[in-house]
Amino acid sequence: MNNENEAFPNEAVYLQSFGAAETVTGSKHLLQTPDLNILVDCGLFQGIKSLRERNWEKPSAELSTVDVMILTHAHLDHCGYIPLFVKNGYRGKIYMSPPTRDLTELILRDSAKLQEEDADKANRHGYSKHQPAEPLYTTTDVEHALQQFVTQEPGHTFHLNEEIGFRFFSAGHILGACSVEINCYGKTIVFSGDIGRYHSELLPPPVHPVKADYVIMESTYGDRLHGEADPAEAFALAIKNTIFQRGNLLIPCFAVGRAQDVMHILYRLKNSKTIPQDIPVFLDSPMAASAGRSLLKYPDWLTLPPAEAARMFSGVTVNPDYHHTEKIIRQRGSKIVLAASGMLTGGRVLEYLKHYLGDKKNTLLMIGYQAEGTRGRALLNQAPEIKIHGQYYPVKARVVEIGGLSAHADQGELLTWIKGFVPAPGEVFLVHGEPSAQEALRIKIKDELQVPVTIMKEGISKLLFSINQHQLNAQ
Repeated sequence: MNNENEAFPNEAVYLQSFGAAETVTGSKHLLQTPDLNILVDCGLFQGIKSLRERNWEKPSAELSTVDVMILTHAHLDHCGYIPLFVKNGYRGKIYMSPPTRDLTELILRDSAKLQEEDADKANRHGYSKHQPAEPLYTTTDVEHALQQFVTQEPGHTFHLNEEIGFRFFSAGHILGACSVEINCYGKTIVFSGDIGRYHSELLPPPVHPVKADYVIMESTYGDRLHGEADPAEAFALAIKNTIFQRGNLLIPCFAVGRAQDVMHILYRLKNSKTIPQDIPVFLDSPMAASAGRSLLKYPDWLTLPPAEAARMFSGVTVNPDYHHTEKIIRQRGSKIVLAASGMLTGGRVLEYLKHYLGDKKNTLLMIGYQAEGTRGRALLNQAPEIKIHGQYYPVKARVVEIGGLSAHADQGELLTWIKGFVPAPGEVFLVHGEPSAQEALRIKIKDELQVPVTIMKEGISKLLFSINQHQLNAQ
């Protein structure tokens, strides 16, 4: 254990982050207690190469001691490492909400399939430095991991032993996303997970426990405000401009969450005749289509009436097979294409980029957070060319960013969330954010709540509290 203070007592509760510490990716947060070691989230590193390469490293010694895993939601940077973690020997249970269970299965199967396809393509075309190129994990590894999934409904306490229990609270963000309240040895520790918007297209606002002694909190947009304008207006303008130019509109989006939000916006715009009703809309992501069906399975998690949730898929053509992607690209006339991945790190969206980036009539609509080192961040930074599968493609298409559709709470909403604890937490630990965002939020929370705020550093163990002998003897 890499402690900042070697005098830490043995009978105590500690916190360590092995990802999403001063970065927005690879979430893994370890709560160490005398009885159980609990890992909250188990995500892949994404973004810059130095981060992605860490997915291939052997897990640290501390992670090998995990007894229980709790998953906040289904995005790859929170769940994508699970198959490899299981492959490396984890045999415990993995707790999550019912919608998260369904969506995580979709995402992990898709992740493994894409890795297998990318490795095969790299070997056939020879653009990998590794001979042979291999996937990080396979569909078989995913099948093994799924056997350890256990669902738990929000609001109900599940006792891991006599001293430790946990509850889920809906966090917005995406379907099934939750914050986690862990009660142990008389103290309450809350992991926020990713906090959603207070005014979402599809989801109700976040809910959280009334009180907490310690809060481990995301800070993705700790230094930004999304603005109050309806993102549908910006969508309509971008679509009309692109149609006028006789171009195509490409929307890179996360298959789980943003794709469904965008489909609902397009449904609203067509229904109100704000955009042409005959403009073709293609969803080139079977996983996004499956995730959309999950919305219909869990109506209690939505703000939409079930009938409207079903209607929003009308007029959208789903491409079930990547072999048909080329046909969509060649189709004449303006069209709207939704494809994953949202940060342009992989998936079918790359094929559209190859064909659409070089034409100034086309529009690339960026709607979600773009991590450092991703193609999406490079495009927002006005990169003149983008590298895809070993080749460079010039950027001539218009790149338009719409911030109001982000799934993450902005600074104001993060402050609203943390101020909901009464009394204020004893201490706040910031994770899942880049340094500038974390520092801005740290100062805001410290000034407005007068509580200590710590920015977590990877691998550094933080003492939360000591456990007195009376508590241990009472077990």
